[in-house]
Amino acid sequence: MIIDTTYILPLARISVDKDLLKASVDGNAALNLDDVTVSLISLFELQANAVRLTVPAKHVAEAADTILKALKVEPFYNPEVLEASFELRRIISDYIDCVILATAVSLKEDLVTEDSRILAKRTLIKQVYGVRVMSYDDIVKK
Repeated sequence: MIIDTTYILPLARISVDKDLLKASVDGNAALNLDDVTVSLISLFELQANAVRLTVPAKHVAEAADTILKALKVEPFYNPEVLEASFELRRIISDYIDCVILATAVSLKEDLVTEDSRILAKRTLIKQVYGVRVMSYDDIVKK
C-alpha cells in the first residue's frame, strides 16, 4: 500500500488530524507497516512542509532516517513511475501528487491519501488503472 505524504508528517513532529501510522501501530487501522511504501518524493515534500512550518532540521533528519529504515521507499525516477506520472498529469494538476499516485499505479498497489483532488477521481483511477484510492476514514476502525 502506498501512503501519501500527509501520513509521514507526524514523524517530523508535524501535527496532523489523521495519524495513520499511529493508528496502525495501535491496531486501529487495516494496515500492516511491513506492506507500506512511500514515494521518495514524499521525503522532499516532508522537508518542504517542515521548512514552511519552521520545524527544526534535526526532527526532519530523524523522520527521514526512520522512514528509510522502517518503510519501503520507491524512487520517483523509476521509469514506470515517470511514465505514469506524465500520463496522470492530465487528470491531477499537482505534479508531486501525480508522482505519488503514479507510484501506486506502477506498483499496482492501493493508495491512501487525504488529497481531495485524487479522492474526487478515485472511481476513474480504479476503472482506468485498477488502483483503489482510499482515505484514512476508509481504513481506520472507528
